[in-house]
Amino acid sequence: MKRGFYTIMSAQFFSSLADNALLVAAIELLKSSGAPAWHVPALSPMFALFYVILAPFVGAFADAVPKGKVMFISNAIKVVGCLLMLFGGHPLLAYAIVGLGAAAYSPAKYGILTELLPASQLVKANGWIEGLTILSIIFGILLGGQLVGKNIAVHLLAFNLPLIDTSIDTAPEAAISLIVFLYVAAALFNLKIPRTEAPLQVLSGNVGTLVRDFSNCNARLWNDKLGQISLATTTLFWGVSGNLRVIVFAWAAAALGYGTTQASSLVGVVAIGTAAGAIVASMRCRLDQATGVIPLGIAMGLLVIGLNFITNVWAAAPFLILLGAIGGFLVVPMNALLQHRGHNLMGAGRSIAVQNFNEQACILGLGAFYAGLTKFGMSAFGSITIFGLVVAVTMWLIRRWHRSNCIVHKDELDHLLAIARTDKH
Repeated sequence: MKRGFYTIMSAQFFSSLADNALLVAAIELLKSSGAPAWHVPALSPMFALFYVILAPFVGAFADAVPKGKVMFISNAIKVVGCLLMLFGGHPLLAYAIVGLGAAAYSPAKYGILTELLPASQLVKANGWIEGLTILSIIFGILLGGQLVGKNIAVHLLAFNLPLIDTSIDTAPEAAISLIVFLYVAAALFNLKIPRTEAPLQVLSGNVGTLVRDFSNCNARLWNDKLGQISLATTTLFWGVSGNLRVIVFAWAAAALGYGTTQASSLVGVVAIGTAAGAIVASMRCRLDQATGVIPLGIAMGLLVIGLNFITNVWAAAPFLILLGAIGGFLVVPMNALLQHRGHNLMGAGRSIAVQNFNEQACILGLGAFYAGLTKFGMSAFGSITIFGLVVAVTMWLIRRWHRSNCIVHKDELDHLLAIARTDKH
């Protein structure tokens, strides 16, 4: 791997670490302030909001500006959202601003991989990026849980700056004040990301042109016989995964009687399994073999439903590790295949923006649905059953779709897979 790849990994780690710690702090902030119960599941769709709204623009922006600079600007936006939450802004609005920074960050983060590395290293690079991201999710969730817990919060709140009244009076606020510095650390790594030799594309100032260009790119990926399958799979995976973290908090409270700090440990356990699955996939799967992991998605959906039958932590921990491992092994090769097809069809930044639009639209839709169910009184157990069924049935349909493509479009698929095997870009 080129040296710049490790700088990208470092920046990604700190940025994702802060995102996940902030999620836990925001959950505790809403709970401690007496916010309506549906506000907690609304955090995920609010984070996804700007991914969807700005999808036609962020990909083109990432292709028009050096990607290291894009990532720096994005982390600066996250700092603004974090400070807004800290100093009295509504947590849902502030978390949406952080999501705005993440929306701009993602096309640059993934797009630079296709510019920096050959196609033959994309699965391996994605395995390391996803594995490290999931590791940051583990530490971020655990860090957030500990920071809002009584043992650490009491020490944080005892610290005062001389002659300055910070108005930080609660455990979530103290946690958020530290999370700001994680975003600053990520921004400093962004400044060290090397400029690649990939030519910059001119950014159109015409909104209508950008929207039409994005729509064409979206249609191009959905019409590609490999792109459509990988896009459908990753869209569903991240749609469910993005909401499952919040659902596990609710499930842990209902099934095990856990508070935010204890529940954060179980969310971290899922991420441990996902990291392991991602790393194994990066070592064992080739790009042209990516579609072979689709049946794992059906198994993942059925396992989600199995959470309803677990009533103690000793059974929950290994079960959640297995669930995460299957997800990690599924998403890494499919994500790499999607990046490869997108880069060949339209350019790195635009293809990642299309991917983000679909995935975050799924998070937004499923999250809004779950928040609505919570508002009208559905239990965590009912929500888990619905999510599990959605995953299993949809993955079964995607598998049938791919099998149909293999029969009807065999020559085209063979040609595209040959490109994946031999492309040395």
